[in-house]
Amino acid sequence: MKASHILVLDLNSERRDGLVQALKGAGHLPVVVGSAAEAARALGVPGLDAALVELTAPGLDHGHLREALAPGEPVEPEPLDEVERRHIARTLTFTRGNKRRAAHLLGIARSTLLAKVRKYGLDGGAESVEAAGDE
Repeated sequence: MKASHILVLDLNSERRDGLVQALKGAGHLPVVVGSAAEAARALGVPGLDAALVELTAPGLDHGHLREALAPGEPVEPEPLDEVERRHIARTLTFTRGNKRRAAHLLGIARSTLLAKVRKYGLDGGAESVEAAGDE
């Protein structure tokens, strides 16, 4: 059996290490990346045979992933609400939950951002942790 080059993107270190060991044990060559951006760059490199990707990785654009995996096939666009939710979550992660700064970067009023945070259920969890004195 020929060794395969397999891309691995998993932010859970225990699971990632287990996958890497299993792949190496089976004679494959894992290509480990630490972010969605690195995965996107790696998908463009010739010689990659397969990919194990954590689909909930921050910054992972599912549309671009589908295009990279099947470039000749048209990809159905995502619903605008999903794109907006992911972009707001990414911006909140970037600002470490500071909604005032996030609203400024997004070019919307803070009250509009707060309404969207509620609409998309982003008011809990790491991606929207409140910065001290933000609310």
